[in-house]
Amino acid sequence: MWLGGRLWLQVFGQVCSNLRRLTLDRTWGGRRGPMAETLSTGAEAASGLGAPAQQNGDAGGDARGEQSPGRPEPAGPGVEPAPGDAKQAAGSGEQAATAAPGPGKRKKRRGATGERVVPPPKKRRAGVSFGDEHFAETSYYFEGGLRKVRPYYFDFRTYCKGRWVGHSLLHVFSTEFRAQPLAYYEAAVRAGRLHLNEEPVQDLSVVLKDNDFLRNTVHRHEPPVTADPVRLLAENEDVVVVDKPSSIPVHPCGRFRHNTVIFILGKEHQLKELHPLHRLDRLTSGVLMFAKTAAVSERIHEQVRDRQLEKEYVCRVEGEFPAEEVTCKEPILVVSYKVGVCRVDPRGKPCETVFQRLSYNGHSSVVRCRPLTGRTHQIRVHLQFLGHPILNDPIYNSIAWGPSRGRGGHIPKTDEELLRDLVAEHQAKQSLDVLDLCEGDLSPGLPDSTAPSSELGKDCLGELAASAQKMDGAVEAGPQDLDTVPLASGKATEIDVVDQETDPLCAECRLVRQDPLPQDLVMFLHALCYKGPGFEYFSPVPAWAQDDWQED
Repeated sequence: MWLGGRLWLQVFGQVCSNLRRLTLDRTWGGRRGPMAETLSTGAEAASGLGAPAQQNGDAGGDARGEQSPGRPEPAGPGVEPAPGDAKQAAGSGEQAATAAPGPGKRKKRRGATGERVVPPPKKRRAGVSFGDEHFAETSYYFEGGLRKVRPYYFDFRTYCKGRWVGHSLLHVFSTEFRAQPLAYYEAAVRAGRLHLNEEPVQDLSVVLKDNDFLRNTVHRHEPPVTADPVRLLAENEDVVVVDKPSSIPVHPCGRFRHNTVIFILGKEHQLKELHPLHRLDRLTSGVLMFAKTAAVSERIHEQVRDRQLEKEYVCRVEGEFPAEEVTCKEPILVVSYKVGVCRVDPRGKPCETVFQRLSYNGHSSVVRCRPLTGRTHQIRVHLQFLGHPILNDPIYNSIAWGPSRGRGGHIPKTDEELLRDLVAEHQAKQSLDVLDLCEGDLSPGLPDSTAPSSELGKDCLGELAASAQKMDGAVEAGPQDLDTVPLASGKATEIDVVDQETDPLCAECRLVRQDPLPQDLVMFLHALCYKGPGFEYFSPVPAWAQDDWQED
């Protein structure tokens, strides 16, 4: 009796164990929840198939992972589900029970007949790095004291932003990419230059889905920069230190790619995979440091966070700066990230700059600046507040700020009026690059630049436009109807690599721009010294900061 009871208990325990295993298999095999994703193989994680949609570059997008097999992909806001999704949803339970993928395997999702299937996003490399294939896209030439980039073809690549999902390509181009008219994008489709998931776009009415990958081939022109060389101040196994000329951005941004310090160092000094350790505004010159490895970059950035580093600048400002040391602790608020404008405001972030006059020539002063914090445009904004803006600062010494030009924080207009007037001034001067803008950036998100406020009247704009015609004008060589542009057919429509410098679809190719003068690309602000634990680097004092410098 006792032996029979023991045998019965063993059989009962085995049955319970089998039932429990069967239940777990059905639960985790039929769907892939968080636990299943955690238990998936390392190979799957490396492939990027389970990467969240946030990897697309839009932090506000959907942060979920790939859809579970047998479940419909949700449509965008206010968008009807695609045909076949309802049927797919109806059969989802049956599919989950009968076609559960094995461990470490993912069932390939197939769309219903006629449904466009979006491939999973590719895994992206962390950080930004450029190699020989990027440096070989085009070449430099020098003319009139300027470094120029030969026009070249370039692929803009992006994953579908969260706000684009459910909208057509036509809608996205007409609302967010207004640098070109819709006729251009239609012509680009005919020329085979627009790709969706690496397939040529046939119709701009195609509706975008989450994880769609877009590639747009454009003919790219870059603004000229100074021909002054990027000189090496120091190099060792950890860092590269250079003397950055004014007008050259540190890294690719906006219209600048090859005319940047990163690309010039790669192309002319064979220095690659560099990590910028701090930033300098495009118009600021002086000491600029790069780390050669991520480990060195992290170590020095930790020193920055601990405030172990010291920076010293020199500038030339309007008027007679006080002889005694001046400390400005006014908080700074960003007015517009897009335009790159800041001002003093109680709601801003705390910051501190120490100033000491070095010389005065009767008209302007040379001032040493020591920023104790690192806010955007901190030195320039504090000098404007003190009533001594940098002599040739195109933003903070502008008439757009009103009669007092922002002294004491007095700005007799709203932020919207200020931005509109700054854009209008530089649009009239054909110098939107100063604001890191081009014509296509003026909307949406910017005030109407064609309607200046009362502070910047039509007479003033007329004078600006007249002077701009002499020094920095742009004349259209001849309007062209994009509908009549002759385009080759087949593979020849992709790109004629023999002649990259002209393109039948490129509006910039039809403009004749007068080059800026080299002296107009210099702002009188220079990073003189950068030092920290175990290092100290200096750059030469520029000519405009010398005692014998004469104003034109």
